[in-house]
Amino acid sequence: MSMLDPGPLRDEAHQEPDPVHSGPVTKETQIIAIYGKGGSGKSFALANLSYMMAQQGKRVLLIGCDPKSDTTSLLFGGKSTPTIIETSSKKKLAGEEIGIEDVCFQRDGVFAMELGGPEVGRGCGGRGIIHGFETLEKLGFHEWGFDYVLLDFLGDVVCGGFGLPIARDMCQKVIVVASNDLQSLYVANNVCKAVEYFRKMGGNVGVAGMILNKDDGTGEAQAFAEAVGIPVLTAIPANDDIRKKSANYQIIGKPGGQWASLFEQLAINVAEAPPLRPTPLDQDGLLNLFSADVTGADFALRPATQADMRGAPYVAKPSLEIVYDAV
Repeated sequence: MSMLDPGPLRDEAHQEPDPVHSGPVTKETQIIAIYGKGGSGKSFALANLSYMMAQQGKRVLLIGCDPKSDTTSLLFGGKSTPTIIETSSKKKLAGEEIGIEDVCFQRDGVFAMELGGPEVGRGCGGRGIIHGFETLEKLGFHEWGFDYVLLDFLGDVVCGGFGLPIARDMCQKVIVVASNDLQSLYVANNVCKAVEYFRKMGGNVGVAGMILNKDDGTGEAQAFAEAVGIPVLTAIPANDDIRKKSANYQIIGKPGGQWASLFEQLAINVAEAPPLRPTPLDQDGLLNLFSADVTGADFALRPATQADMRGAPYVAKPSLEIVYDAV
């Protein structure tokens, strides 16, 4: 039985990212990166936000940068779109050039596409994002005339390609999506840490605010936003009607609908909110947003001993180190 050669994957992991253009776009385009924990509802929020923006007369491009490639599914009624990475590979094998019509699709004024990711176990998701943006540049990304470009990023790991918009000043501002739970706020705090780190390195990206999703009224996300110094741009309630419609790939951010005012105001807030420099929390500060019975914050760490590790009494042995007397 032959073993998988780890050489190519190891070589890829050590490759430095290729240079990515970070110069000015050809018109006043707001490029906004939206980060959130997987399952936090960022794709749901973005599909509805982008749809409402288009209905308000804005030219909007939505780019899915999550390897799951689920950003555009809700926008397109559950239908998946060919990803840039997958299409680029197929075109290259066929000796053909990729065109924008191969990967970009539209609905009611919203233009949308997915970067995609490598097959499981066959590449780095962050590296795939970098390759996807390189392809976008070749297709003319910096010459397109959009009012808003919304980038949907997985926030669980803010490094490599996933941290590209922050590290390379590829966007003007970042928005985090979170709920009243520790894990989504942990991810939001990590995004704030990444922004602060690159600000110290000379970067210009800031955090414009938080989209609070599945708000059950317990208040932890609001407390987090106040603690790090960012506004809550909207609070989407934990509502069964919203949940069912989202599960059925229905857009609820339509003018005249039950939830229209919520997304109309969100569109205004997203457009007008300035990029801020957050003050991220340490681990204890994050835990203190929740009661101790929820997080176990009152637990005291007990160091292990050599006897504990052996499961038997332990007597320290004399050191073999030679100690010379002072002359």
